[in-house]
Amino acid sequence: MTDTPTDDPFASDEALDGDPLAAARALDADDPLALYRERFVGVTPSAASQSSPTDLATRERVLAYFDGNSLGRPTIPSVERLQRFVIDGWGGRLIRGWDEEWMELPFRIGDDLGAAALGAAAGQVFIGDSTTVLLYKLARAAVDSLPQRSEIVLDTDNFPTDRYVLDGIARERGLDLVWIEADTEAGVTPEQVSAAVGPRTALVVLSHVAYRSGFLADARAITRIVHNAGALVLWDLCHSAGSVPVELDAWQVDLAVGCTYKYLNGGPGSPAFGYVNERLQRELVQPIQGWMGVRDVFLMGPEYQPADGLRRFLSGTPPIVGMLALQDTVAMIRECGIQAVRDKSVALTEFALRLAETWLTSLGVALASPRDPERRGGHLTLSHPAMREVAARLWERDVIPDYRDPGGLRIGLSPLSTSFQEVAVGLAAVRDVLGELIHE
Repeated sequence: MTDTPTDDPFASDEALDGDPLAAARALDADDPLALYRERFVGVTPSAASQSSPTDLATRERVLAYFDGNSLGRPTIPSVERLQRFVIDGWGGRLIRGWDEEWMELPFRIGDDLGAAALGAAAGQVFIGDSTTVLLYKLARAAVDSLPQRSEIVLDTDNFPTDRYVLDGIARERGLDLVWIEADTEAGVTPEQVSAAVGPRTALVVLSHVAYRSGFLADARAITRIVHNAGALVLWDLCHSAGSVPVELDAWQVDLAVGCTYKYLNGGPGSPAFGYVNERLQRELVQPIQGWMGVRDVFLMGPEYQPADGLRRFLSGTPPIVGMLALQDTVAMIRECGIQAVRDKSVALTEFALRLAETWLTSLGVALASPRDPERRGGHLTLSHPAMREVAARLWERDVIPDYRDPGGLRIGLSPLSTSFQEVAVGLAAVRDVLGELIHE
């Protein structure tokens, strides 16, 4: 173990064994983001709060929520925003809303998201369809722009949607898939990408943060390698956006997609975002040609004439209601800064790791994520053959982790809504349930 500052309440494993809950409370008291937690539905107010809890803040009785990387909690401002929209926006303005605001909302929210969390200048991020549909549109446009090249590079441990979509595109366009064998407890390295790309490579598609292990890829280095091979890169940011700093412009990324219902708290099925670097917008032709992507939407002309800029990547009518809630989390991130979010994320996962090492190692639990926080995103995975049953029993006790084969209990800690005390309570429940199963 490395040396730790003397003011660290977890400076020794004895502190964990003694009173980890008290130490968690001390961390919460020193957390500069602690008060953001109270902006979420269903949480317990912190001891540092001077405000009175609202009904929304105390309605739910989940003891520990470890699945913010699958579905984030709703924010209290979003509840109010949705209510206002139904009454004033939809109910009050009716179809006038399209002219007054809704037509540009996918781009306005996209610009805000790009500035707050993606390192993207205005005019390059839009809110659109599901992640699957956006992934298809951007990947298909990318390979079609390089017709002389015949390969798509991807990895064996990428999220199923990514693999399925790319397999379909390869069959559609007569392309070959080049597979990188990814370590399921780590992820894809620059060296592996360098060995996989070549003069036939059209597109490389990878996840910035691996969905299973939480491995944080070196996006800058990998993007440079792909460009040196003359290919385009598309990054999946589903487990990155709102959790780790992303610098799409500085990394010179070509394309990216990501969902908004994880760390951005957009709600179940909220629409995904797409990023298209400005230098590619006039060059790429997206394959799903709908009326919202044309130069003059209301001309209703006989032929498809794509818009010059980012609008050409829209297809059908934007899901306005679905994109409303994420604005409030984007505003929080802009307020506190994505680096502060990342700092809290690292602190939470490091705390969870130390609890796991103290409480779970003797029960046979292994870490299935990178130990180095510089190579880990906002979640970690704890491995044991009994974890599927552990997850099921924890849900019955109002402790909500996620399960991923093989034998992985995924601990997703959303920095703005998760407290250290919540982590301690949840990991103690994992210890107790796993111990019960082992001794049955």
